[in-house]
Amino acid sequence: MRTRQVIVKELPKGALFGDHFEMSEAELPALQDGEVLVRTILMSIDAANRAWMQGATYREAIEAGDAMHTGALCEVMESKSPRLAAGDIVFAESVWADYAVISARKAAKMPRVPQLSHLMSVFGIAGKTAFHGLVSVGRPVPGETVVVSAAAGSVGVYVGQIAKAMGCHVVGIAGGPEKCGWVVDELGFDACVDYRDPAWSKTLKGACPAGIDVYFDNVGGAVLETVLFRMNERGRIVCCGAVSQYDASTPNGPRNLPGMVVVKRLRMEGFIVMDFAKDDEKALRALQNWVASGAIKVPEDIVEGLENAPKALIGLLSGDNRGKRMVRVGADPS
Repeated sequence: MRTRQVIVKELPKGALFGDHFEMSEAELPALQDGEVLVRTILMSIDAANRAWMQGATYREAIEAGDAMHTGALCEVMESKSPRLAAGDIVFAESVWADYAVISARKAAKMPRVPQLSHLMSVFGIAGKTAFHGLVSVGRPVPGETVVVSAAAGSVGVYVGQIAKAMGCHVVGIAGGPEKCGWVVDELGFDACVDYRDPAWSKTLKGACPAGIDVYFDNVGGAVLETVLFRMNERGRIVCCGAVSQYDASTPNGPRNLPGMVVVKRLRMEGFIVMDFAKDDEKALRALQNWVASGAIKVPEDIVEGLENAPKALIGLLSGDNRGKRMVRVGADPS
């Protein structure tokens, strides 16, 4: 059986472009014991995709010639594992392709839900990352000020809404007045600051009159540097990502580290969502309750077609998405 796939033709040394990818066809290997053949329905598009091209992280590096790695919602078409059966819906470590043969151990069976895409967004990696990072690492309490960068992004939209549901004053950071307006008007943030505005540091100070207690950082770089000056003593910084650095040929970090951490006695902690897998059920119960009550809205950004996956990733890195970005490769099961 043959499948279309998108490979990384050349590893980028700076900004990512469409020419770094190539659509190809590949023959799938014969199914072995413990493996399943899956049909891709939705692929997750994340800034982490770009980070994997820079070298080994918490997972193996992507090399030139590899099919692009991804997390995907898939339908099992054939199984040689007692763990899964044909027709099961799974979230799997897969690649940018129509079909793939994967280890059943790298696939988690998903429940049937009214809207399948929610398993990728609010009830998937995006929602769980927001919950675990904010609740378990940031530990906000009602009345505190929570700031989140990339506030219109796949994780940021949920961080802000969860913080509001917990009784916090919530300020987003996003690019452009239109996106900032959407974060406030549609998602209910108390304020949103446009980091492209030269005077944004003053605007941030005005939006956080009592200082910042928790900062959920998705971008790193100059934004992190600016926010550090506004942190309250004993504040907590949740390091989730550094999207501003992934496309840079010479990444730059905040110049006020470790000075601000020492002077303000800050706690700065990185995390990966899998660190808190034991608490996933707690996270899902909370997220389901907030969605059902209307406290959390679920913006999704779905790009159609496997061939458009490179453009979807490049666009996400430049911030043109609102909510969880994913690529639809195949139809939902009937």
